[in-house]
Amino acid sequence: MKVCVSLFALFCFTSTLFAQPISPADKAFLLKKEDSLKTVGLKIVQGKDAGDRFFADSAFTRIFVRALRTKNSFYHPFDSIINISKLYPPDSSFKIFTWQLMINENTIRQHGAIQMKTADGSFKVFPLIDKSDIILNQTDTISDNNGWMGAVYYKIIQKEYKGDKFYTLLGFDENNIKSDKKIMDVLQFVNSKPVFGSKLFVFENSNNSQKQMARYILEYKKEAAARLTFDEDLGAVVVDELTSESNTPTKKWTLVPDGEYNGFLWKNGKWVLTMNLFDGAPPKKYSAEKTIRDAKGTIDQTKVKGGEQEPRVP
Repeated sequence: MKVCVSLFALFCFTSTLFAQPISPADKAFLLKKEDSLKTVGLKIVQGKDAGDRFFADSAFTRIFVRALRTKNSFYHPFDSIINISKLYPPDSSFKIFTWQLMINENTIRQHGAIQMKTADGSFKVFPLIDKSDIILNQTDTISDNNGWMGAVYYKIIQKEYKGDKFYTLLGFDENNIKSDKKIMDVLQFVNSKPVFGSKLFVFENSNNSQKQMARYILEYKKEAAARLTFDEDLGAVVVDELTSESNTPTKKWTLVPDGEYNGFLWKNGKWVLTMNLFDGAPPKKYSAEKTIRDAKGTIDQTKVKGGEQEPRVP
């Protein structure tokens, strides 16, 4: 019975979010634009060279903005556009769209927009301008949508503390030819405008002193598949612990998961990093297919390979 009630509640929520207060003419217009976006969006990914991808991205942005200007477009799901991420929080107050543009193997840019839900269905959108290449202190910088730490988001976690709402974003950045990044950021709306980053990330050391950061960035060896994921059952953001393959931890492109896990727990309005999240063996769903630790939990030197030389940068 509880399962049936939960499914019914989910259906009602989805139906409420994507109810169709869109006029037939506007709906037809949006479907036509979506069809164009689907075609152009694939060219952003499949373009033969940077020029083709730039042209496709520019065309995609123009068409997308025109579509979003349509009254009540907030309720249109844009389901067929597969090259972009489309997320909304539990309170359905906004939608966030993100995607990436590969300029070359060593230069990736993220693009995006936040569309706000408005009472009259009017257009209210904040463009997201990726400034990650010029942000010097990426873990401490707090900025608006014009100084965005770019990422393609795959999860929104909504939290409240003392009446304030915090939207924690988990995202992926195909950083460069050497390494990938996963980013845990916080979005707030201050005076109805988006602000990214907040001193909510707490790191405790052995002396019980604390360090606070505005966001958490996990950088690791290209395609090492490090985990940064929200576990609903634990109420925690589970993070792979990383170890350098070449005993040079400052070289982020040598870092790989070692089979152990840490996690961020929400405590008194903060994300507090907990070391060794699982006391003992982790649940089966977290068992690492590839780990450089042996059965006793020590580093297996026979598995430590690669990463000894810096990758070639074209």
